Amino acid sequence: MNTLNDLRGEYELLFNTCVISSDQAKFGEIDGLAHKIIANQNRYKAIGDPLGIPWYFIGITHALETSLDFNQHLHNGDPLTARTVRVPAGRPSAGQPPFTFEESAKDALTLKKLQNWTSWDVAGMLFKFESFNGFGYRRNSIRINSPYLWSYSNHYAKGKFKSDGVYSPTLVSRQPGTAVILRRLAELQEISFGEQGLDRLKIIRELGETVHFLPNTFNDDAQRLQILLNEAGFPLRRDGKAGEKTSNAYQQVSGKFLHGDPRRV
Repeated sequence: MNTLNDLRGEYELLFNTCVISSDQAKFGEIDGLAHKIIANQNRYKAIGDPLGIPWYFIGITHALETSLDFNQHLHNGDPLTARTVRVPAGRPSAGQPPFTFEESAKDALTLKKLQNWTSWDVAGMLFKFESFNGFGYRRNSIRINSPYLWSYSNHYAKGKFKSDGVYSPTLVSRQPGTAVILRRLAELQEISFGEQGLDRLKIIRELGETVHFLPNTFNDDAQRLQILLNEAGFPLRRDGKAGEKTSNAYQQVSGKFLHGDPRRV
């Protein structure tokens, strides 16, 4: 039996050390999904707020299950013109088709009893994402990070279930993972998970005073600063280019923007 307490440390370590693929096509796909989720956040909030479920959790689930198609069931991507046919079949059980996306999404989320879940930090969300897809990748005969979470990142290379119970060690997932999309939303500073890694703040403040605001120029110290800010709970893309988002994160720690940032007084 996998529990959140057992897996919390693993999830937090993997998320903090996650590097999104630098492949232009893959990064573009992730970034595009993230911006579409952001654009529809009010629609996700209308579903999630009454249930106590974060809008971005719904949006990321929507991306994986239906490629953000609002004409499909959140359960499994079946069309809203009828009840679901694939597992879970016959949903929603109440009402008559055609269903709205909101009706279907509420049914999908409550079917998983997510309205009763209260651990919506990084580890809690990743646990629920993995629960949604299954813990099969943790079998002793497989033991890889789930592509449903980590595809398109440094934490996944190959291996995938090509159908229920049928695993291929050479098959490669062709869609980004939920944790990777969550990571990108955090890098875009659309979501925040609170302050962590407070022991690193002194080092961040000191290093930040040596880093200059240069959005288009790679710098080793800028990349080191980004790594430290990530470890302290401020997700950024670690590309070594100290731009607006790096300066914003540094300002949250030090109260000052980076040298060279026009906003620095």
